[in-house]
Amino acid sequence: MNRVVITGVGVVSPIGNNIEEFWRNVKQGNHGIQMIDRFDTADLSVKVAGQVKDFNPLLSFSKKEIRHNDLYCQYAVEATRQAISDCGTDFKEIDPYRIGVIVGSGIGGIHTLESEYRKFVEKGGRRVSPYTIPMLISNMAAGTIAIKYGFKGINYALVSACATSTHTIGEAFTAIKHGRLDVCVAGGSEACITEFTLAGFNNMKALSNSDNPDRASIPFDKDRDGFVMGEGGAVLVLESLENARKRNAKIYAEVVGYGVTEDAYHITSPDPTGEAACQAILMACNEGGINPSEIDYINAHGTSTSINDKYETNAIKLALKEASKEVLISSTKSMTGHLLGAAGALEAIVCVKSIDEGFVPMTVGYKNFDPDCDLNYVVEGGIEKEVRYTLSNSLGFGGHNATICLKKFED
Repeated sequence: MNRVVITGVGVVSPIGNNIEEFWRNVKQGNHGIQMIDRFDTADLSVKVAGQVKDFNPLLSFSKKEIRHNDLYCQYAVEATRQAISDCGTDFKEIDPYRIGVIVGSGIGGIHTLESEYRKFVEKGGRRVSPYTIPMLISNMAAGTIAIKYGFKGINYALVSACATSTHTIGEAFTAIKHGRLDVCVAGGSEACITEFTLAGFNNMKALSNSDNPDRASIPFDKDRDGFVMGEGGAVLVLESLENARKRNAKIYAEVVGYGVTEDAYHITSPDPTGEAACQAILMACNEGGINPSEIDYINAHGTSTSINDKYETNAIKLALKEASKEVLISSTKSMTGHLLGAAGALEAIVCVKSIDEGFVPMTVGYKNFDPDCDLNYVVEGGIEKEVRYTLSNSLGFGGHNATICLKKFED
C-alpha cells in the first residue's frame, strides 16, 4: 500500500482567491458573508450570501474560453491552477495515465441552465447556445482540468450534495493508496448564488433569513436559523509518498483515513441518532490506525441549520465517547458560508493548514449556548497548538456521510 500526501492546494472563496489570503482571513476570524449585490432580493427573504469577490478568470482562461465555461468550472480550474503551481511541478515528467482528476460539484452549471432556459422561453430554441450542455454538466470541471494539463488517468466527477468534495478526496486517496494512480487532483466547485437556486433552497426552509451578515452563518449557536449560501472552488494535489520524495516535494500533510456511509433515513435531514455519520468517523480513524481519542481537531460540517448541528454533535459523541468533550471543534462555514459541493475540499484545506502551522481556527459569530450542541467548540478566538491528527466531516442531502483523517507528516 502507498502512503498518500498532500503537496498542493488552491482556493477561490468568499474570504480569499488564493491560499495566502484565505488562510490569513481564517486565522483572523474574518467572515465573507455580505448582503447580496448581484441581483435584486426584494422578492426573496434571503438577503445574505458568501459571494466570491474580485475573481479574475483571465488567470486561467482566455476571453473566448470564459464565454464557454460556466462560473463553477472557472472556479475549479483556477483553484487547480493554484494547486499545481503550489506543488511545484506540472507533472510532465511522469506517465499522464498515472495522473487523475476527481473534481465534483453538487449542482453544476446552474448559471448556464438559468440563462439559456430564459433565452429558450423568450426567444426560442434556435437561440440556445450550442455550448449549453457542456457548460452545465457537473463533470465538465474534471474534464476541462484534464484537457488543460494533459492528465489522462482516472477522471470523473462525484455528485453527493454537500459531501461531494470530501468524497473526491477520499476516492483520490484510495486510488493512490492502492496503486492505481501516482498523482490525483481532487476537489470541488460551486456557483449557486442565483435567484432561482436561492428560492429553491429557501422554500425548503434551509437558508438563513437573517439580514445581519455578522449573525447569519452561526453554527452551533442557539439562534441559528439556516445556512448561508457560499460559492467558490477548492482543489488539492494528492501524491504517493514515493512520487513526492522523488521530486523532493513540500509535504503539507498525510491522508491516512477515509470513511463513507449512508444514513438511509431522509432526503434532507440527517439521521437524528448520528449513527451512520459516527461510523464514517470510525472508518476514517480505523483506516488511519488511530484511536478516535487521538484526534486534535475536527472541522465539523457545521452548517448552521438547527438539525445538522445537533445531529452532527450526536455523531461526534458516539464516535469519540469521553474524548468528544475535549477535542477542539470548529465550523469554518461561519466565515465562508456553505459552498455545497466545494465545502468539503475547502474545509480539508483548513485542516491541512491547521496541521502545517499548528493553529485551530474559530467558529465566528457565536454568542448563545445551545444545550443540544454542548461540545468543545472553538468560539473565542483561534488557538495556537500542535495539530497531529484532524478530521473533516461532510454530511450531504440524501444521507451521504464522508470523513477524511489527515495526519501531520512524519518520515
